[in-house]
Amino acid sequence: MGQITSLFVRKAVSIVENKIDVAALLRSVGIEPDSPVDPSHMISDNEYYAFLERIARAEDNGTTLPLRAGAAMRSNDYGAFGLAWKSAPNLRGSFDRSERYARVLTSVSTYEVEATESGALMHLHREGERHLGMRISNEATIASIATISREVASKPLKPLAVYFKHPAPKSIADHEAYFGCPVHFDTDRDALLISHESLQTPNKLADEGISTFFESHLQSEVSKLEDVPSLERQVRSEVSQSLSEGIPTLPDIANRLGMSGRTLQRRLSEHGHSYQNLVDESRRQLAKNLLKDTDFSLVEVAFLTGFSEQSAFTRAFKRWAGQTPRSFRIATQSKS
Repeated sequence: MGQITSLFVRKAVSIVENKIDVAALLRSVGIEPDSPVDPSHMISDNEYYAFLERIARAEDNGTTLPLRAGAAMRSNDYGAFGLAWKSAPNLRGSFDRSERYARVLTSVSTYEVEATESGALMHLHREGERHLGMRISNEATIASIATISREVASKPLKPLAVYFKHPAPKSIADHEAYFGCPVHFDTDRDALLISHESLQTPNKLADEGISTFFESHLQSEVSKLEDVPSLERQVRSEVSQSLSEGIPTLPDIANRLGMSGRTLQRRLSEHGHSYQNLVDESRRQLAKNLLKDTDFSLVEVAFLTGFSEQSAFTRAFKRWAGQTPRSFRIATQSKS
């Protein structure tokens, strides 16, 4: 049985049109109406699909339910996933990060970015019977991708096309008005097609808090490393800035520093360093500073230090610091 974030449940009940008993709807999937919104709280995929079907059948216009749910989403709603999305340099970067971080939202869906002649397809992959609940969920997911893409894009975004595997509703006018492009049903994919130009347009919502933190963090690191060879400073700086996109490879960092991977490896070795040790030290120090100096959640700290799952981050941090990230945060923040 798969799991889906309860965030989507909250968004769905926030846009219902009829006088539906929202409290009863929430309790039907094990959520207390007055409890805080928590993206890490998961419900089963079957419960979620049945929940969507109940709303769609109770509404006068259930056809637009997934479009309204998608329109209500904002990148900040998604926790670590949203942080990854909006802090990418451009929309292609946002799409690429979604491949890695979608697991924090669901265990039943994955994303894939496929390059095409005209741009790239953002695929949604989800297995299972195409009943009404799944169809609504898939449409809402694609609509959400369009919404948060428009949110971060620095220029107006208009997809080239949208595709769904399931049959079309009686009218697709609302879908084409929402997406602003042709919408195709009964196809071999669930996907959004975006042009090369839109993919490369810089994002406008680079997170100021993250940028400010990294700037001060890196400046602090440089001041501590005045007696350390310049090359090590440069490598650690480049690594720290790249971790939110995953662990950068040695050739990637070497290319940014204007040298070959072999040259960088040789020069580090001459100073008694290995690339892997510098990566580990960068992650360790960055994690400690994030836990001590910010209020980012543990999931977000894991993302910013290059981990795709909080559990992996916790294990690594215990190895680095001899205690859990939560214990370290409580201890260090209580001293300040």
